[in-house]
Amino acid sequence: MAHGNHTVEKIGGTSMSRVNELRDTLLIAGDDPYNRMFVVSAFGGITNLLLEHKKSGKQGVYALFADSEEDDHSWMAALKRVQDAMIEAHTGILEHPGDVSDATDFVRDRIEGARSFLIDLGRLCSYGHFRLNEHMSMVRELLSGLGEAHSAFVTALMLKRAGVSARFVDLSGWRDEGDCSLDERVKQGLSDIDVSQELPIITGYAQCKEGLMNEYDRGYSEVTFARIAALTHAKEAIIHKEFHLSSADPNLVGEENTRKLGHTNYDVADQLSNLGMEAIHPSAAKMLRQADVPLRVTNAFEPDDPGTLIDDSRGDTPGVEIITALDVISVEVFEQDMVGVKGYDTAILDAMKRHKVWIVSKTSNANTITHYVKGSLKSVRRVERDIAEQFPGAEIEVRTQSIVSAIGRDLRKQSVLGRGLAALDEAGLDVIAAHATPRNVDVQFLMPRDEADKAIAVLHKAFVEKEEKAGFREAA
Repeated sequence: MAHGNHTVEKIGGTSMSRVNELRDTLLIAGDDPYNRMFVVSAFGGITNLLLEHKKSGKQGVYALFADSEEDDHSWMAALKRVQDAMIEAHTGILEHPGDVSDATDFVRDRIEGARSFLIDLGRLCSYGHFRLNEHMSMVRELLSGLGEAHSAFVTALMLKRAGVSARFVDLSGWRDEGDCSLDERVKQGLSDIDVSQELPIITGYAQCKEGLMNEYDRGYSEVTFARIAALTHAKEAIIHKEFHLSSADPNLVGEENTRKLGHTNYDVADQLSNLGMEAIHPSAAKMLRQADVPLRVTNAFEPDDPGTLIDDSRGDTPGVEIITALDVISVEVFEQDMVGVKGYDTAILDAMKRHKVWIVSKTSNANTITHYVKGSLKSVRRVERDIAEQFPGAEIEVRTQSIVSAIGRDLRKQSVLGRGLAALDEAGLDVIAAHATPRNVDVQFLMPRDEADKAIAVLHKAFVEKEEKAGFREAA
């Protein structure tokens, strides 16, 4: 297994759908394509079809199978849609008919294997001694691995046809009777690879007894990527996205006004993850940070641009680096008897954990606890019901709002809270609440949801555009 003089690189799903465009610019870079490992996501949209749509929640194979009755085989039709989508994806990428045929055979074998497994599991659970819900986490794991196995296999085929010594590394545990940890799975998969002579194309999903889906859900591919980088002591971990990490959404502030970050640290990456704008999954960032492996985020389609380096540096110049926002639902619990009484916070947190509601931020005073959360309104209403049952005398308010956040490695002595409030007030925007912490890496402004986009533009102008024009900021 490699040790030290290589990079571990990841390509996301949207970029993978155009992987043929990246063949000569990113995957075969320069005269020597080796001393790199590539971890790949499924082609764009495939995991949504296998599980459920990440944004809309539309049911995929997993969700349909979980809800199916004895004579309901809608999941089979959904699995057929996955097969068709996979074949369509690789047909648009591979050029040689033989490669297309091999990839199609690969897809049919995996899909048929998954179909047989689900049928057998359904039959098994028709007996009273077995409960389907006890096996659904295993179903989710198996389905997740199909997408990454397909994209990795196709990418390896494409590179081999171009004369590269590429190797398909399948960590998905397909038909593997063993049970091993994530570290063991990675070490086994990479044990006989010489990265100076081969280019490994590795599945973003890795089957292991910990259960990546159970622990990290849709962030599993970044965890696999980070673990490989940490275990092999990579000199750098690189994520190739479809865009640069920029100071704000160009659609909101104008592309001419945005600024590539260029260099930031893991504190900023964590704040971005908390607001749903993931540079990298926070658990993956933790693995890289602890292993002292720097992370680089690049635009896959601008291979000559070094992108943004993320490490543990504090930063040379204090200031706001990025303005972003997240739509949230506030759950405010007011109870006069809360003063000096323990247990309220624990009960509220238990309800949110039970209904899988993600807490973004929190404030409290003597008799009020407010959580700002991300989740479906349906789940939040269940949380509200549970809290009301636990504390029948409490007044509970649920509102849809947005958190707009100014983030930077070092916000000390920048008066971000005061200057931000002044800028938003001058623009006539209504700030519901504002929050800063002694860590000095972010300041949050709670806004009405319909004013969040305007707030981003106002704060970006105040903290990024004006300072850059005044010469206070370093060039990217």
